[in-house]
Amino acid sequence: MIDHVYISVSDIDRSRAFYVAALQPLGWKELGAYDSSTGPANVPDLFGLGDRSYGSGEIAGASIWLRQRRPGETGLYLGLVADSPAEVDAAYAAALAAGGRDDGGAGPRPHFGPGYYAANVTDFDGNRLEFVNKSWNPKRPA
Repeated sequence: MIDHVYISVSDIDRSRAFYVAALQPLGWKELGAYDSSTGPANVPDLFGLGDRSYGSGEIAGASIWLRQRRPGETGLYLGLVADSPAEVDAAYAAALAAGGRDDGGAGPRPHFGPGYYAANVTDFDGNRLEFVNKSWNPKRPA
């Protein structure tokens, strides 16, 4: 399941208006902004939108986070749900063994909230993957 996607854009305000309008009929809502001054240096300012399930506590929802594009970026950052920290660790190890590059080792990410555990890798083309377990997500059926 996709947990979140970062979309790198050239104009945050213009893109925010576009995504809010385009996704509203599908039940998406504004989540607000993440101020990067409260987290690590490699995490940018973000503006988020969540689907109708996001934050419901019933099922894991999906989110899109807009960020300012940097020169040379591919623009793709994909967060994938892991059912446990052990799954995060396993996916991270498998990605590295398959030739991926470390982009942030497995561990807690308290700047995103308590119970947020993740690992980050990049593929051969610079696309970024985050394997993430959020303790507040309901468990998926087996």
